[in-house]
Amino acid sequence: MKRVLSLIFVTLLAIGFSSGVLAQKSGATKVVYHIDDAETQGLKGLRNIRNHLDTSPDTTIIVVTHANGVDMLMEGSRDKKNNVEYAPLIGALKSRGVKFEVCEITLKNRNLKKDQFILDADFTPSGVVRVADLQYKDGFAYIKP
Repeated sequence: MKRVLSLIFVTLLAIGFSSGVLAQKSGATKVVYHIDDAETQGLKGLRNIRNHLDTSPDTTIIVVTHANGVDMLMEGSRDKKNNVEYAPLIGALKSRGVKFEVCEITLKNRNLKKDQFILDADFTPSGVVRVADLQYKDGFAYIKP
């Protein structure tokens, strides 16, 4: 009898686990784009995100910036190579549900102020911690363009 109860328990546990995994996999994809250098990743990353949403519009996307990556979210910033202003591209993606976050540790280290950033920017205490939490705790896929 004890063996039968153990077998039933293990079976129910396995069914519960597999249904939880299936439920997690059937939801919308969640992705964190990690930008730490606007010059090399900015325009490419924004284009990747646009293409991502064009192909999979239900994807939840959060862009986390730190170090030199925050530069793309500053007022008036442009891609130096192509002379393309970032703000209109970011605004278009924000209207599609993309969230853009700036690392506050970077602000402190570089002596930057929040009012130097476009209105579409949100802030997070630590960009690196935010990326890790989104991946580990919240199940976000990781992309670094």
